[in-house]
Amino acid sequence: MEILEEKIILIKKDIRNCNLIEIEKFLIEKGEKKFRAKQIYEWLWQKSALSFDEMTNLSKETRNLLKENFDIPHLTIDQKQISKDKTIKVGFRLHDTHLIEGVLIPLSERMTACVSSQVGCSLTCKFCATGYMERKRNLTPAEIYDQVVKITQLAQEHYEKPLSNIVFMGMGEPLLNYANVLKGIEMITSPEGLNMSTKRITVSTAGIAKMIKKLGDDQVKFNLAISLHAANDEKRNQIMPINESNTLEALTEALQYFYEKTKNDITFEYIVFHNFNDTLEDAQELYQFAKKVPSKINIIEYNPIKEADFVNTKVDKLEAFQHYLEKKGMIVNVRRSRGKDIDAACGQLAIKEETKKD
Repeated sequence: MEILEEKIILIKKDIRNCNLIEIEKFLIEKGEKKFRAKQIYEWLWQKSALSFDEMTNLSKETRNLLKENFDIPHLTIDQKQISKDKTIKVGFRLHDTHLIEGVLIPLSERMTACVSSQVGCSLTCKFCATGYMERKRNLTPAEIYDQVVKITQLAQEHYEKPLSNIVFMGMGEPLLNYANVLKGIEMITSPEGLNMSTKRITVSTAGIAKMIKKLGDDQVKFNLAISLHAANDEKRNQIMPINESNTLEALTEALQYFYEKTKNDITFEYIVFHNFNDTLEDAQELYQFAKKVPSKINIIEYNPIKEADFVNTKVDKLEAFQHYLEKKGMIVNVRRSRGKDIDAACGQLAIKEETKKD
């Protein structure tokens, strides 16, 4: 008679999905000292340890106990490209083989990390390369945190400067990964984590009204940016299908609620496309919309992608557009894109080997 040997595969838990209390409980059950949990937590979130062997103030027995029961899944740098303007685009390989992208944007006055919140995106914005990808899954808080750690290391390695700002403007819609994004930001800003200033973090959203209200209820301290690009529903529906279920009226109500709860000014991001949203009438509509909450406007240079045929407006029309808004008393910044030669600029992030939408 043939005897089949049954193998039991133990699936280890990601320790970074455990909070401090859960680690304490585990250690007590195993006969370890409770205070060790705080040491482990510091190694994970302050010192960014990626293996239990790095935790040198723990005994070998304690480290082996952790190895037997937990893993620390983490991302690695799969590829790196450096632009002629010194922008660095990084392809991160996740533990389950998916790829995401992040960007280090070096300027004389600041070092900014642009990080992703999802593998792909489900919003299908017509001008954005990521919008032509499928959304594979949400990123975990640790994967969001790891991007910041890796980009911080690149800033020191290449430019000998610390990271100063973080923008959630990479792949994905942050507010459709709400809990994980907020937990990731907590570990980036907490004294128990990287202790970065919340005011140096900006979360950019295409405009999920109900989640913007939730940001207000949670009284977040980070900056909120709205990827707007058109201030009437007909035009915005054409380029951002999310507007069909989150109209400008709903967005206005949500933003007013958010401001009432947080007192945080809003940033409106607006790409001025040639012969689409670049007239003075468009500028007037933008002013009428933006004035409803304390805000500023960032006019963003468009970065062409092969999937779409949008192009930037002419210089004279952009200047007239900007001048109109400034005459109305709006704060307007024109943001020049960086990293275009390596497809690292705003709207260009997409993983070529991931399955695209038909």
